[in-house]
Amino acid sequence: MINSSNLIRLPYTPDLTEGGIAYALRTLSNSFERKGSRPYDRIRRVVAEAAVELAFRRYLSQQEIPFEVISASPFTDPDKYNVSLGGHRCDIKSFLISHRDQISQMRNDPSVILNAPALVPSDHHSMDGYSDHDLYLFAFLSGVIAASQNDLKKVIEMNKPHYLVHVMPDEWRKPLKWNPLGPLVLKSESDADMLVEVSGQDEARGFSTRVANLPAQKRVTLENPFYSVTAVHIKNMPSARLGILSSVIKEAHVISALDWGNIWVYGMDITLAGFISRGEFRQRAKFIAPNSRVFQYDHTKTKNLAVAVSNLNSLQDLFARVQKWSASA
Repeated sequence: MINSSNLIRLPYTPDLTEGGIAYALRTLSNSFERKGSRPYDRIRRVVAEAAVELAFRRYLSQQEIPFEVISASPFTDPDKYNVSLGGHRCDIKSFLISHRDQISQMRNDPSVILNAPALVPSDHHSMDGYSDHDLYLFAFLSGVIAASQNDLKKVIEMNKPHYLVHVMPDEWRKPLKWNPLGPLVLKSESDADMLVEVSGQDEARGFSTRVANLPAQKRVTLENPFYSVTAVHIKNMPSARLGILSSVIKEAHVISALDWGNIWVYGMDITLAGFISRGEFRQRAKFIAPNSRVFQYDHTKTKNLAVAVSNLNSLQDLFARVQKWSASA
């Protein structure tokens, strides 16, 4: 069991969000939406999860705790890599806490985290390719988002960072036939020039981007072929529609001025809570039904397994063992 003295607080820096966005954009070709979920909510969660992973690796390096980075299983996420400590693959389960009252509560009394459930989606826990000796690590990221148009407007007025993305529909992200989409034509109805970045995949299914300076009321053609287009990114909030046309897809895709999501996560700090092996978790975890209210979520969207955070094992003990193993190797 752990107590509040075992919680490890990590500072948050904007480059963690930048790294999280870069990773999240690469996952769009493999992602799927759970029923009732919204794509930009999911993307922000991916950004937050990747930011925590980066902060964790930074902490290990700073503390001179030896670790390796290995390719993750499952194969459906080829861009994901896990930290390995002493030969044990670590699967970090992190939770973005964005309600301001909860953030204030956590800052005033970090021990409230101990009463939260350490959640793992049951379908993830049942996946093949994992060992009972692999470890689950649990972390909480305190940070706010600017998802609504009013919040985004305030962020822009205050000159705070933001990242506007439009996720393309499935026929663009996951075309049934893997053929070039042909030259893409972009056109804006705006009276001002726009800098537009298009993301997608090339023939080898590698991540690919093109940046175009789009003059007002003019067409621009991207010659180098995409085999899928996953997202479009712009620097500033547009005042008019933006269209993208492929010679292969019959209808042009038109993005209205309100069809953009701000995926920037305004992180404050990260709390590393504790760890548990997959085998021990399987023995001790209890089911939490969908639509349950828990500390992390107003309503869980899927069936989860969980143990109490207070019943996790101390990360300090794990790190000490890893350093001891490394010294004797």
